[in-house]
Amino acid sequence: MIEIRKINHFAKWIDSLQDIRARARIQARIERLAMGNPGDAKPVGEGISEMRIDYGPGYRVYYIQHERTVIILLAGGDKSTQAKDIKAALHLVQNL
Repeated sequence: MIEIRKINHFAKWIDSLQDIRARARIQARIERLAMGNPGDAKPVGEGISEMRIDYGPGYRVYYIQHERTVIILLAGGDKSTQAKDIKAALHLVQNL
């Protein structure tokens, strides 16, 4: 099993979601990610991947994988904020 770590930026984002079902679906995808199954995910640059959750406005979770044992969740958002969220994730990974 892969260890999942959340930075504060991601934790604040997921805690701010009002849609309980969306939060549950995102958490389920994170659990699958911990089992090594990212599902619908693609690289967006600088070692960051975007995990797409097909629910509501099209939620996104941005993460990096360190070696094969640790995944760090950087940021989250939806399709409407995708470009801004990718920039934020790139900035956050430079400051780790």
